[in-house]
Amino acid sequence: MAALKYWVWLTTLPGLTEYNKLLLMEHFSSPEDIYYADQEVLWQVEGLGKEQAALLDNKSMAEADRILADCARKGIFLITMADALYPERLRNIYQPPLLLYGKGAMPLFDEEVAVAVVGTRDGTPYGIHCAEKLGYELAQQGGMVVSGMAKGIDAAAMRGALRAGGFTCGVLGGGVDVVYPAENRRLYEDIAATGVLLSEYPPQTRPEAWHFPVRNRILSGLSVAAVVVEAPAKSGALITAGNAVEQGREVFAVPGPIDAPNSAGCHQLIREGAGLVTCAWDILGEYESRYPHKLRRQQVSVPPLPRDVLAAKAAKRKETEKEQETPASLSRLTADEAAALSEDQRSVLRALRTDMPLLTDQLAEETGLPIQRVLPALTLLEISGWAVQNGARSFVRTVELPEEE
Repeated sequence: MAALKYWVWLTTLPGLTEYNKLLLMEHFSSPEDIYYADQEVLWQVEGLGKEQAALLDNKSMAEADRILADCARKGIFLITMADALYPERLRNIYQPPLLLYGKGAMPLFDEEVAVAVVGTRDGTPYGIHCAEKLGYELAQQGGMVVSGMAKGIDAAAMRGALRAGGFTCGVLGGGVDVVYPAENRRLYEDIAATGVLLSEYPPQTRPEAWHFPVRNRILSGLSVAAVVVEAPAKSGALITAGNAVEQGREVFAVPGPIDAPNSAGCHQLIREGAGLVTCAWDILGEYESRYPHKLRRQQVSVPPLPRDVLAAKAAKRKETEKEQETPASLSRLTADEAAALSEDQRSVLRALRTDMPLLTDQLAEETGLPIQRVLPALTLLEISGWAVQNGARSFVRTVELPEEE
């Protein structure tokens, strides 16, 4: 922890550019050496001007101490460029982040077939469907979905991967303790519980518009490939695609209707040589020989969502207790639908009641599962329409269970 404070000091030093921080790290062996270096020594760093060197006279550790205390209180871990867990593929990009803040579990990215799935925030039904399908297929066949947690295409891809039980990574444009957009809170909680959230920004950093284009280099840097699902001619997703090309990553794009504005950027990428994607294996197949132990080609059928149940969620929350207790109003889960559920989802679904909402803590007690497994199971059941939220952190089952043989 003592050494970490020097990393935090350097990365949060006001006025010092990211380029000059990297110059300093190339010259010195550690941020601690930079902290104690004399001005005469700093002037010898090639490319570092005297004005930038003068900023290093600020030796205050107040901000670093505050950030580290915040991280300890909120369960946020820190990964520096000197750590073994820092991805080598990220280290080799232009201007890699010196420090990453994270929530969840940090995977060995260099051993993962991580695919950045990006697109417009204003996705059409077609684009949302494609993103969910790709996310599900990528996770089912051994890939890892990396995305920016924005609404629209990003969120849809991550929901698809979560439905398949995949490990996901969200790279944020603010602190990892800041949920943005607010509508993605459940998604944020589920990824923190079953995957990892990463940011180069300290806790409590509010997302700023300029953060997102800068953040995009990390999205592609962590990944072996980037796929653009839906993007207008001018879109932040195209910045990620550009970063991917500069970093030597493969770029793919999903085609759309020829006159659809939201597909104009994708069509341009395909014209410029991006791989055309109709299913996840169009991407993963390119890496099968490099990751034979990870990837498994298979027929993937994305379980359909009962849209009528999802559309009726809001109405169901307002139903009277008598209406909720009426068994005749509930459809019955088929044996095939039940078989497609994971063990955690089946346990939670059996514990849920149709006549009385149960809190998440009660469900954890009923099932014997840790809350970190109950929450993602609930999310997937809610996405499928088999459960709905009824009040703060409480849920009811919306279907009758098949009879056990």
